Amino acid sequence: MPDKSKMMCADKPNCISTLETRADFSAAPFTLNNPDTTIETIAQIAEQLKGAKIAVIKENYARIESTSTLFRFVDDLELRIESSNLIVRSESRTGHSDFGVNKKRVEQLRTMLLEQNIISQ
Repeated sequence: MPDKSKMMCADKPNCISTLETRADFSAAPFTLNNPDTTIETIAQIAEQLKGAKIAVIKENYARIESTSTLFRFVDDLELRIESSNLIVRSESRTGHSDFGVNKKRVEQLRTMLLEQNIISQ
């Protein structure tokens, strides 16, 4: 799978990103509290999301595969540290709409990172 963490979402409603400017596809920024936070730490927290498994970790990038329980659809949650920002992008591999699943996943991750004081509001 190619690294799509810095790519804008396509026009299908199955993607969300902190880099997006279009309202239907955008998520609020994730600002790191500590510049020494590693991608490994964030990926381990993300792996606690339902159906999540770390697929790739390299340098400042991680890809987490999230598999749905019922139909076994796979979504890609991509994370990239750049300076004091965490780029977050979540996209379904198949289908047209995700019925808000990716947005929910990103917001669940935000809550988890806030609770552990990894990011600030």
